[in-house]
Amino acid sequence: MLAFLLGEIKKTGLLCVEMKQKELNVNRQQRIQDREEDVKLLQQEVEEVDALLSQTEPKTRAEFSKYSREITLDPNTATKGLSLSLENRKVTVTKRKQIYFSHPDGLDIWPKVLSREALIGRCYLEIEWRGYQLDLALAYKSVNMNEDEIGLGFTDRSWSLRCENHYFSFWFNNVETPLSGARSNRIGVYLDHSAGVLSFYSVSSETMNLLHRVQTTFTEPLYAGVCFYDNFGDYAEFCRLN
Repeated sequence: MLAFLLGEIKKTGLLCVEMKQKELNVNRQQRIQDREEDVKLLQQEVEEVDALLSQTEPKTRAEFSKYSREITLDPNTATKGLSLSLENRKVTVTKRKQIYFSHPDGLDIWPKVLSREALIGRCYLEIEWRGYQLDLALAYKSVNMNEDEIGLGFTDRSWSLRCENHYFSFWFNNVETPLSGARSNRIGVYLDHSAGVLSFYSVSSETMNLLHRVQTTFTEPLYAGVCFYDNFGDYAEFCRLN
């Protein structure tokens, strides 16, 4: 009888060991599967990052033009002394008052105007300009257009390329960065909002010459803006590329 009991105990012990071993094997396999899933997810994340990094800034004018946006200027943001034409794509300094300046949102200070369109994602603009001095900028809608003692680029809410006949400079938060390189009367502006990239180019025929590049974090949609220095006849025209 004792021998029988010992035999049963041994069988039971072996059975428990086998069950425990199977449980360990199942757990081990589950851990391996979990790790394999983690590795796959990590590989996917790496591939996504690589894909984002591979989306480099365009190099040629044709490549930039794929991201072109048509810009119209918003009369309700225009200050006195400006005239809009060409379906609101062109703004000119003039002494004639326009009806839209009486709009309650209209403003009465240094000649400035913002675009109607908000810019997010990848965008490319080209602006033809003539005049003594003007600012071509991208700005948050919250920029204070009533600050008549300053132009665009004098706060942390606008990034501005100042264009003069013999001198270009970049302005942000009241800090000036003198720029060298080729200058022209046609400026290309490239924005990759999510990547925080803003680049200004001098455009001549099909040649793109980088003037200045900004790497930052944009927290709001951006609007194209122009600020003049009250010289009669100066103008800026947002070009149609397509």
